[in-house]
Amino acid sequence: MDNAALQNFVNRRWDESIVPTLMDYIRIPNKSPAFDPEWQGRGLIDQVVERFHQWALHHPLSGMKIDIVRLDGRTPLLKIDVPGAGSDCVLMYGHLDKQPEMAGWSEGLGPWQPVIRGERLYGRGAADDGYAMFAGLSAIAALQAQSVAHARCVMLIEACEESGSFDLPHIIEHLGDLIGNPSLVIALDSGCGNYDQLWCTTSLRGLAGGTLRVGVLTEGVHSGDAGGIVPCTFRIARTLLSRIEDERTGAILPPAFHSPIPPARQNQAAAAAAILGASIHAKFPFTEGAGPMSTDLTDLILNRTWRPALSVIGAEGLPPAANAGNVLRPVTELKLSLRLPPACDPLAAAAILKSILEKDPPYGAQVSFEPNWASSGWDAPELAPWLEKSLEDASRACFGKPAAYMGEGGTIPFMGMLGERFPQAQFLITGVLGPNSNAHGPNEFLHIPTGKRLTCCVAKVIADHFKRGHS
Repeated sequence: MDNAALQNFVNRRWDESIVPTLMDYIRIPNKSPAFDPEWQGRGLIDQVVERFHQWALHHPLSGMKIDIVRLDGRTPLLKIDVPGAGSDCVLMYGHLDKQPEMAGWSEGLGPWQPVIRGERLYGRGAADDGYAMFAGLSAIAALQAQSVAHARCVMLIEACEESGSFDLPHIIEHLGDLIGNPSLVIALDSGCGNYDQLWCTTSLRGLAGGTLRVGVLTEGVHSGDAGGIVPCTFRIARTLLSRIEDERTGAILPPAFHSPIPPARQNQAAAAAAILGASIHAKFPFTEGAGPMSTDLTDLILNRTWRPALSVIGAEGLPPAANAGNVLRPVTELKLSLRLPPACDPLAAAAILKSILEKDPPYGAQVSFEPNWASSGWDAPELAPWLEKSLEDASRACFGKPAAYMGEGGTIPFMGMLGERFPQAQFLITGVLGPNSNAHGPNEFLHIPTGKRLTCCVAKVIADHFKRGHS
């Protein structure tokens, strides 16, 4: 394969077609079903699916077949099947649904307002991970442009990932044997430690979460009259959370939420820390004087990838400060997100979380915890020698630096499902979410040069996958 020709093909495709299409995509607020219960009536997810469908039809690959899979009451899925040489199969994955708006976007930026500043395309969803279909199909197209052989490639683009992929198992079951038995899975929904080399995700954390509700009164009362007699629901909630988390250190206390960290993952974390240095924490927008939970860089990576962590991500019952009168509130509700180690069972963790929080409530308060999130983590199988060499060669050819490996703190529910369904498959999990790209938050952006180089890397890996059995 001519590397210069590959890069020229991919760069043109990104500049002339992918970036303009992603800008149109950003403008559509197709929020995931968990954040838009009226998604079916609104039709925005269907609108994006059709736009992606049309783009693929206008950039045809040899023998390509496209199906929009629709099951009653479930989000649609794009299935793209590109025939190849031999009987082997590559499965490629991405999603097109988006997180909600989030406040705090900088002046001139917004979630549904595409803006290019320098090498960055700002707006919700392009990096997480609307670019995946375009990059994956363009990688195959670049191979076909040079008549480079590849195996059959099946691409699945779902519309429910940001809601936990609860529709995906039903669609996969519906498709049955149509997917085949892939020996390589490529997912483009992950992150990168920097924009200087190819980063391969070695593990993903799981997730358990829900809503904690604490009630002591049927209505609010004057705090001067009740303070010191009626307990504050916020204090009770804080006490309950201390059963889960040491508030001084952030350490999660119940052993059930922990799992052993394999030595290989500890070594990879140390190597990643040596590459990234202080950027591991410096990339976050700390306020003046604030800093990370540890000064040990390897420890920070392991905290983010293999240890549990609790976040309070929402609240009800707390009026805005400007409207807060001297009232002892009747109820506090907190939405909790507990990140779990890759090997931790999320359903069991959710049940344990409920049991711990609801047991023996202080002052006889009405306490309930309703789990509504449970997503499995994932730990990659050991890399086959051919894939390890391919990743190294691709990174050096396309980025000019060696490949790097690190776990991710987020969740891709599909990976755990695939790991169980195809235990013999090799995995390339990667993405463009690097420093400051801020997926799910304000000022989310896609680093365009990384998208281009990653597309080239994917093309090379797909070519090497075929060559490994036909050399």
